[in-house]
Parts: sequence; C-alpha cells; structure tokens
Amino acid sequence: QVQLVESGGGLVQPGGSLRLSCAASGSIFRLYVMGWYRQAPGKQRELVASIANDGSSHYADSVKGRFTISRDNAKNTVYLQMNSLKPEDTAVYYCNAEHSLVHTLRYWGQGTQVTVSS
Repeated sequence: QVQLVESGGGLVQPGGSLRLSCAASGSIFRLYVMGWYRQAPGKQRELVASIANDGSSHYADSVKGRFTISRDNAKNTVYLQMNSLKPEDTAVYYCNAEHSLVHTLRYWGQGTQVTVSS
C-alpha cells in the first residue's frame, strides 16, 4: 500500500510558475514509476509526465519544454515544476505511483487544484 499526498497547487497568472510536490509513504519508493496526471472539467484524466527510478522521463506533448518532473528517492518525493503556465493547464493534478514490475499496483493521491487565470 502506498499513500500519496500532493501539495503546491494554487492560482497563478498566465506565464507564471508553480511547483507541485507529492510525498509517498508506505512502500519502497524506488520500486515505483511516479507520474503526474491532470483532469480538467469535462475532460478525461491525462498523463502529464512520468519518471522511472533511473530518472528516465516522459512528457505529454502539450507540456514539453515547460514542465519538468523529478524525484528524490531519499525523501520519497516526486516534483512537477511547471513554468510558462497557460490557462489550458488549469486542472486538478493527481500524483500516481505504479509498481515497476506489478503494473496492477497503482495508487493515486487526492489531487491538487491548479488554476491559471488573470
């Protein structure tokens, strides 16, 4: 069992920055691929970025060059640095942990709201 707690969401103006954090507990952090998903009103949840234990990462095309995912295995924490934010980035952002070998083991955080508006 993995517990995930997100923080760092809020209201920001277009062009601004936010950093989301997700603290994990309850299992061996390094065994999990960590990801950030988002869900805007009326839309499906989508993958924003993911990072494996070796640091290899993947980004949605819509955020490439603006968002950076990172992880600190010593702190059991994954981060999402979001720069040059756009109104279309407005969504609830969810942290996800997926076991690197047993892919049916997936856990979600409670979500944190990010609103980009002037």
